Amino acid sequence: MILFLGQSVQHHHSVNLVLNSKLEHIIRNHSLVRILLVDDFAPWRRFVIEKLRENNELRIVGVVSDGLEAIQKAGELQPDLILLDMGLPKANGIVVARRIRNIAPNSKILFLSQTLDLGVVHAALSEGAHGFVVKSDAGNELFTAIEEVMQGKKFVSSRLARLAFSSGVDSLGISLLGEAANRSSEDLLLVKKEVGRCHEVHFYSDNSALLDGFSRFLGAALRAGNAAVFIGTASHKTTLLERLHAEAPETRTAIREGRYVPLNVFGFLSDFIVSGGMPDTGRFLQAVDDLIVSIRKGENREHLRIAACSESAHILWAQGNADAAIRLEELWNEISKIHNVDILCGYSLESLRSEEDSYTFRRICEEHSAVHSL
Repeated sequence: MILFLGQSVQHHHSVNLVLNSKLEHIIRNHSLVRILLVDDFAPWRRFVIEKLRENNELRIVGVVSDGLEAIQKAGELQPDLILLDMGLPKANGIVVARRIRNIAPNSKILFLSQTLDLGVVHAALSEGAHGFVVKSDAGNELFTAIEEVMQGKKFVSSRLARLAFSSGVDSLGISLLGEAANRSSEDLLLVKKEVGRCHEVHFYSDNSALLDGFSRFLGAALRAGNAAVFIGTASHKTTLLERLHAEAPETRTAIREGRYVPLNVFGFLSDFIVSGGMPDTGRFLQAVDDLIVSIRKGENREHLRIAACSESAHILWAQGNADAAIRLEELWNEISKIHNVDILCGYSLESLRSEEDSYTFRRICEEHSAVHSL
């Protein structure tokens, strides 16, 4: 997630009001925009539905969760706009877009996906898509994208446009690339730094899926000779260690050398959660800095890369302290930019119990460089 210093929540709210007003003006001169939403991740569908309901001129006519059903519904409903995910069961987004172009030629396609792969974006646009929005930026960009697409223009998330510019890619043929080129050198340097950031989140369906993701993430680090940190419950610590021993023989050596550090999540939180239940910024940064320094002690280890998996923010959310969870993710985000640390956060899908959780879900996604679910 690219952060722009000086942007406040009030500013984003004002921008969304302006975009709503502009979009409503466009639609009033035509008709209601009939939308088909296609995504297999239920919490994300809830967020998009809630977002679209902010504008009374946008009407959701269908919600589906797999590629083949999307093709069928597009043919039946002939919607004005299709909000389409890339990674779908039964048929991926590229295939779906290609088929829809034939059976619903008047339907405009706007991809909502977390991918930052410019090749995938280019393929999507080549198959007739009218726009591509990065999911974690949708809260700020969705109405702009709909406005542009409904005017017959192309829209690509500003983050993708900057990434294309900083990577030397100019084949997307989108006006936003020119806009990116005109940005200040300081802004482009920030973008380049963000491209390499690894602060990912995994929403898992059960404990087995959680531990599978964590063991792959940490095991890869240990096999590469790097360090690994796990911050989780006692039972998960035990099971994860068993998996790492089985899947990564290097684990035993890493433990002996102090390159694998398991921490109890409740003890970790107690170091910096203060009265009122919120994280104290100074205490958190000090706790993590002390941990990193201790791992990198020793000859030729001052630049050792560290992979960290944490359940800490999830625990706070599960306890009903969503504000603290969001703040903690903001702090982890800072760590990913300050230190040479790759971070994977884990959340149970059970945390997403109602429409009320959609704001927390969106804010948590915004603080991560990639979002996964299983």
